[in-house]
Amino acid sequence: MAPRVLVTGASGFVGRHLLALLEQSGASVLAWGGPGPDGTPFAPPPDIAGTAWVGVDVLDARAVEAAVAATPPDVVYHLAGAAQVGGSWDRAGETLAVNVAGTHHLLDALRRHAPAARVLVSGSALVYRPADRALREDDPLGPANPYGLSKLAQEMLALRAWQDDGQAVVVTRSFNHIGPGQTPAFFAPSFARQVAAIEAGRQPPVIEVGNLEARRDLMDVRDTVCAYRALMAGGQAGRVYNVCAGRAHRVGDLLQGLVARAGIPIAVRVDPARLRPNDTPLVLGDPSRIRDELGWATEVPFERTLDDLLDDWRRRLRNEP
Repeated sequence: MAPRVLVTGASGFVGRHLLALLEQSGASVLAWGGPGPDGTPFAPPPDIAGTAWVGVDVLDARAVEAAVAATPPDVVYHLAGAAQVGGSWDRAGETLAVNVAGTHHLLDALRRHAPAARVLVSGSALVYRPADRALREDDPLGPANPYGLSKLAQEMLALRAWQDDGQAVVVTRSFNHIGPGQTPAFFAPSFARQVAAIEAGRQPPVIEVGNLEARRDLMDVRDTVCAYRALMAGGQAGRVYNVCAGRAHRVGDLLQGLVARAGIPIAVRVDPARLRPNDTPLVLGDPSRIRDELGWATEVPFERTLDDLLDDWRRRLRNEP
């Protein structure tokens, strides 16, 4: 009998790619989606077929418990959460509520109604104290922004569920992932959207940017979801795993890679409004643990990620009025 799989935050960037991967396995998947930013009720994405959807607000403890009790899962990928780092300075309360209280509500409901479920909690590399080298799972923690703080609290909740309640929880510290389908609220898709808009004559040939000197461990989102599946299959419960490529890319180099693909002259201009109040110069992970324990490694070449990211925005702009 195929395991019953629950994916929270399934309509988001990573969730959509995970659903596509899980569909290939023949698993019975239940996808949760939350309300819109303006509080509108959840509506299943029309472009994702073959998935059973349920609208669940993870901030509503009763709704979470009712949904888990109605269909107790065997496997849970917990992806729901507030994901924007820069925006967390203006929405610290909301970020903490969704990432911490939402996770608590889910784990509490699973403890009561699906105690044997295996759970992956998607965390963040921004729980680490900034360093000038590749970060390992035993390095010091010290979030530098409200988002990182919320993810550290989420991680502590998840590990407590393992230590105190015996729930089989695996925690990721995921580094930057990019690729098709990401919103332009993040730097890579923002650059790609602007390049595509300039190609289409919808924008003057100028790209507005923030800090181009930062270096980030960037991996393709399709590698990210493959890592999540590998962790659910063989990761050790109660353990934290970096999910990263182990290679740092300068943000400016990523931008130049996209601009070069346009084949037309494009100017770059720094927009002070896009500069974060506390931007870490380097965020780089060491993937040794997940590689050595599970044999996992990234497979999608960086050049293909840039090609697919830009092509995705070209298609999306063609379909816009």
